[in-house]
Amino acid sequence: MTGRTLVAGIGNVFLGDDGFGVETVRRLAGATLPEGAEVTDFGVRGVHLAYQLLDGYDTLVLVDATARGGPPGTLYVIEPDALGEGAPVETDRPAGVLDGHQMSPDTVLALLGTLCAGTGTSPPGRILVVGCEPACLDEGIGLSAPVAAAVPEAARLLLELLHDPGPEPRTDTGPAHHPAAAAAARSAELPDS
Repeated sequence: MTGRTLVAGIGNVFLGDDGFGVETVRRLAGATLPEGAEVTDFGVRGVHLAYQLLDGYDTLVLVDATARGGPPGTLYVIEPDALGEGAPVETDRPAGVLDGHQMSPDTVLALLGTLCAGTGTSPPGRILVVGCEPACLDEGIGLSAPVAAAVPEAARLLLELLHDPGPEPRTDTGPAHHPAAAAAARSAELPDS
């Protein structure tokens, strides 16, 4: 990925597997990133994420629990169609009134579109979601076993995307595949958690 890239871990660590994005970006702390790439834990602070994006990023990578019907722990790479329009990003978090602590990714993207229109800035030219099928989004701290097991692979996948994006991601509901990065997955070095 060229230009400025923001990898944003989002989710609520108090709702079980919804903490996937937060845990995955925590795993990337200390990893060697390409120039222009930033990794940040936004948690439930969706409004902060939208405002951060006004600083001018070329690519946004959202990392979140993403319910798409696969087995728990399945990783997805999704490229939404447009800001808030048909974006295949869904979670079980409540929708409705704008609440800075309960914003789903599609709500954040819709808000970003509104903010950009109002400020004359441009949204990121490319938006990707690295998602993981949750097993449980009930109240409680800690990831389920299949989602916890997916965190290291998700971190490797993110590093692969940052260092060598390879072919365009698929936008279907199947698991993430990144053929050009299979060797990089085995050699990617992550700090011990």
